[in-house]
This record gives sequence, C-alpha cells and structure tokens, in this order.
Amino acid sequence: MLFTQSIGFALEERIGREGVSQSVLDGALKRADEALGWLRDRYRDKSLRLLQIPAERGDLAEIGNAARKLALDAADIVFLGTGGSSLGGQTLAQLADYLVPGLGPLRPAPRIHFMDNLDGATFGAFLGRLNLPAVRFVAVSKSGGTAETLMQLAAVLDALEAAGMRPHMSRSIMGLTEPARSGKSNNLRECLAPLGCTILDHDVGIGGRFSVLTNVGLLPAAVLGLDIGGIREGAAFTLAPILEGKGARDVPAALGAALSIALAETRGKTNSVLLAYADRLERFTKWYVQLWGESLGKDGKGTTPIAALGPVDQHSQLQLYIGGPRDKLVTVVTAGAAGQGPRISAKAAAAVGEDFAGKAMGDLVAAEGRATAETLARNGCPVRTIHVDRLDERSFGALLMHFMLETIISARLLGVDAFDQPAVEEGKVLAKKYLAAR
Repeated sequence: MLFTQSIGFALEERIGREGVSQSVLDGALKRADEALGWLRDRYRDKSLRLLQIPAERGDLAEIGNAARKLALDAADIVFLGTGGSSLGGQTLAQLADYLVPGLGPLRPAPRIHFMDNLDGATFGAFLGRLNLPAVRFVAVSKSGGTAETLMQLAAVLDALEAAGMRPHMSRSIMGLTEPARSGKSNNLRECLAPLGCTILDHDVGIGGRFSVLTNVGLLPAAVLGLDIGGIREGAAFTLAPILEGKGARDVPAALGAALSIALAETRGKTNSVLLAYADRLERFTKWYVQLWGESLGKDGKGTTPIAALGPVDQHSQLQLYIGGPRDKLVTVVTAGAAGQGPRISAKAAAAVGEDFAGKAMGDLVAAEGRATAETLARNGCPVRTIHVDRLDERSFGALLMHFMLETIISARLLGVDAFDQPAVEEGKVLAKKYLAAR
C-alpha cells in the first residue's frame, strides 16, 4: 500500500455526538456508489481526461526532453503562472526540496522559481537580480489569456529587450498553453510563436487545478530529476479500485468523500483541515485548498479548506481546533517520520534536560502526529488519518489522485460541477474592466 486511511476517529461510536453515525455514513456511501458508477462511465467513454492520464506514457519523453532543454546552461528556471498552473508543479517540486526550510536555498543549479502571485514590487526586484542570459522562463496558462501570467510575460519581454537579448528570446522563453483553435484567441501562443519559442500543448480536457499529472506539473518535476513515470504509476494505483468495480466502502477516495459530506450535512462540519506532518507536504496542503475550495464552493454549498503543517501549527491552530467551534473535520497526514533525522546522544539529551537519549528527531514528529489525532478525537473532534510510509514519486502520485477523486466524488454528492469556477471568472472580467479604466 502506498498510503493507508482510517476514519475510526470520525465515527460517532468512537468520539460521541460530534462524529458521524453509521446509518448516515452508510447513506452517504450509497450515494458515493452512484458517483463511482458515473466515474466508470466517464472512463469508458473517455469524456473525463483526468481518468486516462495515469496510464499514459507516450508524452513522458517529450516532457523529459523539454526539461533537459530548459536546464541546459541555466542558472535559474522561472515558472510564470497562477493557481492550478503553478500549485501542482510546486507540490511535486517540494519532493526535491523546493521551498523546504533550510534545504531549498542550498539546492544545486538550476534554481527553480514559481512566480505565482502578482506583486509589482516583488517581480521588479526579482527581474533586476537575475542574470538574464542564464535564465529560462516558462509561461503557463491553459487558456493563454490569464491576465496575471500575461502581465509577467510582458515584463519579461521588456527586461530581455532592455538587456539586448531579443535575438535569444526563443532560447529564453518556453510556453505551455492550449493548442491553437480556429476562432479562439490565445494571447500567450500568439505572443510566443512569432519569436520561435517552444510551446508545449496543455491538455484541453484538464483544467488547471486538476493538471498536476500533466506536463503542467510534470515539467517542473522532470527539471528537478524526479521520476515522472513513477508519479503516474502512483496515480494509477489510486484509480485502480474504481476501475475494478469496487464499492465506495473499499475505495479510499469515495470513503473520504462520503465522510466529509456526511459530517457537513448532519454535524455542521463546514471546515476541512488538512494537517500534514512533513515539510515536503506543505505545498500539497496549499494545492488541496485550491482544489477543494474552487471545485466545491458553489450554489451555497461546499466546505472551507484549511491548510496546516505539523508540528509547527500545533502552536498556532490546534487550540482553535480543540477549544473553538466544533465545525471542522481534521485530516492528519503523517509520513513515515519515525527514525529519521539526527539521533540524540545521552550527553546532548542531558544538556537540554529532556528524555531524548537515543531518539531520532523524526521519532518526536511521529509521536506528535499520533498524539494530535488522538487528542482531537478524545475531545470530540472528528479526525481522519492518512499515513504514508515513504514520501516518493509513487506515493505522491497516489495522494494527488486520491484527493482529486475525492473532490470529484464530493461534488457529485453535493450536486455541483467540480470543473467550473463561475465566481472566479466574474472577478477576472471586472479586474480587466478596472485596469482598462486607469
């Protein structure tokens, strides 16, 4: 098993009235069975591209070649994109120490950067400090019309022009966007194609927040030397029980969805906390927040996703979870920490006055993860636990696919479309209107 899931600490029979009753859970599982049937139908008619991706291998060579091209003689590789065009890549990159405290800045070249938020002061200072001849930029936008990404790209074009690098733009910039389609504009493609830049095709059937298993997520992973085939293998492992026709009770993603929606509907658990006990899962929790929130928050429905990292957020959020409103389902993710890290000598343990002798740092992390889950449950807070023995490409792929499937199944249970974002689109239209008026 690449990971194990337990919902015991979320059941009424274990934690009391704040937990879900067996009869309510059974009803939600029955509805989840219908959602699984819908997924199997979508797999057979190939109308939901996400379900085909885990088995595909034909595109991996192209992704690997693009990664090698980017890395050749590069000191820095900068990914331009926001939301789903960036978070999936960041999530996988963290497996190779991207943004891992202490280790991230010490990674060998090429350094990798995701400029996913738009801040003029930050971006201007960033461009000013780069050695532009040794930098490669990748602009990512499915539609090719994302205003934030295009603004960043325009600033890059100006900076390269000012540095006398116009003849080398084809080497400096790569694009990732939908293929050209008659009658549909794509500003990103129309900008980069005349410059001779390499442009990779974004899968037209997969939206940004579900794109982590495509070249959107796998290109940064390949740049960092990760096994991108292994990521897809892990995703296929998670999908397999659905394709084999198993019922919701035996499909972890369906069980998680049924639990979450049942607790929201009958116990008022309208906040969903993902508390991960590993530095390399910090971006994963952020990726989850967008996936869950943007997919389910429609028609007055959905639950609010909250990202948390252990053990540090025990000191900033756990008091609220236990002593505050009982409106949360907490998912505690642990990652084989026991035995990892420095092992403390008896002399050092005596010096700090704690019973650490012979213990590894990871032993304390593992103990805290277990203790947090049990403490929450003892105080009547529903908890789901997910444990990964080893964080690697296959287990990462399995976790990513699990939460994408759980999100889609939850959307079916709520009766909303997991794949649109009408409220976000309204804001984009208004922002462009106000920019034009300045």
